[in-house]
Amino acid sequence: MTPLIHKNIPDSAGMNAYATDIALQDLAWLYLDKDVQARLLPELDRMGDLVGRHLETLALTADKNPPTLQIRARNGADLEVIHKHPSYVELERYAFGEFGLAAMSHRGGVFGADAKLPPMIKYALVYLFVQAEFGLCCPLSMTDSLTRTLVKFGSKELIDEYFERLTSQDMDELFQGSMFMTEQVAGSDVGAIETTAKLVDGEWKLTGDKWFCSNPDAALGMVLARPEGGAPGTGGLSLFLLPRVLPDGTKNNYRILRLKEKMGTKSMASGEIVMEGATAYLVGDPGQGFKQMTDMINMSRLANGVRSAGMMRRAVSEALFISKNRTAFGKRLIDLPLMRRQLMKMMVTAEQGRSMVFHTAQVLQAADAGDAEMAKVLRILTPLIKFRTCRDARKVAGDGMEVRGGCGYIEEWSDARVLRDSHLGSIWEGTSNIVALDVTRAVRRAGSLDALRTYVGRLLADVDAKGDDTKTVAEMFNRATDLLETVANDRALEVDVRVAASAVYNATSAAVMIWEDAQLAGRSGYSGDRKALANAVIAHKLRTRDPLAKTDAEGETEADIAALLDRALADNGETTHKVAAQ
Repeated sequence: MTPLIHKNIPDSAGMNAYATDIALQDLAWLYLDKDVQARLLPELDRMGDLVGRHLETLALTADKNPPTLQIRARNGADLEVIHKHPSYVELERYAFGEFGLAAMSHRGGVFGADAKLPPMIKYALVYLFVQAEFGLCCPLSMTDSLTRTLVKFGSKELIDEYFERLTSQDMDELFQGSMFMTEQVAGSDVGAIETTAKLVDGEWKLTGDKWFCSNPDAALGMVLARPEGGAPGTGGLSLFLLPRVLPDGTKNNYRILRLKEKMGTKSMASGEIVMEGATAYLVGDPGQGFKQMTDMINMSRLANGVRSAGMMRRAVSEALFISKNRTAFGKRLIDLPLMRRQLMKMMVTAEQGRSMVFHTAQVLQAADAGDAEMAKVLRILTPLIKFRTCRDARKVAGDGMEVRGGCGYIEEWSDARVLRDSHLGSIWEGTSNIVALDVTRAVRRAGSLDALRTYVGRLLADVDAKGDDTKTVAEMFNRATDLLETVANDRALEVDVRVAASAVYNATSAAVMIWEDAQLAGRSGYSGDRKALANAVIAHKLRTRDPLAKTDAEGETEADIAALLDRALADNGETTHKVAAQ
């Protein structure tokens, strides 16, 4: 009797998110300084292994067991504690403790390094981590960016008081951070904030409601408030550091009113707080709060982009795995031309996001080292990434769910959670409209567009010097930046802001990928895929196309697409030019 053969749904459980991602290995080799690669590349492999096994299991469990708020003890005493599921607590231990993701940008010691580590390694690790868990990445980035803002603008006394605990890898000592800004009457319109600050016996006391506060039980929060008599608008706001517990051990005068029931990021607590004369410490100069908070917001926006890029990679990886391991109509899904087109569209968009965030990490490193021109470039790249990468993640995550089919709609798989979480990037730290308008402010006020033109020009000149033709990329970039300049300086054209910002994002990403290709050309085993991806961006996102005409392959053959997709997800056991070779 012929045995019954069970053809189960393909399951990627156990897949190493780093070892199977040859493009990530290439870009890590490119963007990480050669003197730190020996120490840091094994950490990427370790994170990739955890993502495919333990962290994914923890994340699925934490998503199904969201935090709860307990207001009182059983005897009626005030308690106000947020209970987190043990799976979430274990995720915290990995992110804050074992990998030091909130500490490595601020002090030495992480992974045995003598000094602070470059932004690229943090973003690469987060890029991997978020492929398992998104919710925790918000407290992680807020702790990281709060520390940066405190060090940049705070007094020596405040830094001395809190720095060690903000950057601790000991979970019993760690102080997590948060940002309390949103109010019911002041969402995107920050200048409408009503929270007040009053100086009482030499101490600042804050009063007001904050409507959406993620990580509301964090040990420290950055808060915008208006001192009594302060001017209206953003110019009258000051920045304050709000401790959960005062130095004498007493609880500060603010309460968590409730937790939000959210569409996504269910593992992490978000809530409402009310301050009732809460003690806070002024950070920086009075009246400069919005400018100072902007630094924290921009770092959070960039972190949002990194997370969105990572979630796109998760969706693409799953889609590639399924399409390679599932058959229909007598063929593997990946061998069907229409499926290949869908996968190619997903991958091009995901790789744009990856190149933009990793390259911006390099720009950030130069800006933080004092390069004023790179600071201008960073000023425009950050909102471009926050606008476009976060929006793209929603589409790529949805397409990934569709590739899995009906199982993708079932919560025991990752697809539904990734799709829910992917929508958050376009909301936190500014919705798409707000961030697109911020791109125009970077053009008008910061001279960022000219700086970006100069910078991209240098990248393309470098490629030209290596013998590659960049004429088409340069033409598209110039047209895109000309459009943005026109739109940014004419308020009557505000309706075209998103179109112009998308064009500059797409053109810049093509330029970056062409540059990456030129740098990687000498790397053993490099495939040339960055150039192919850049050409796909130009062909499908920057050139006009008649919607009623048949598809023009623009030089892409089915064999080319099949080969590119095949390389995009290596087998777990494959050893060509990856971890062992590094």
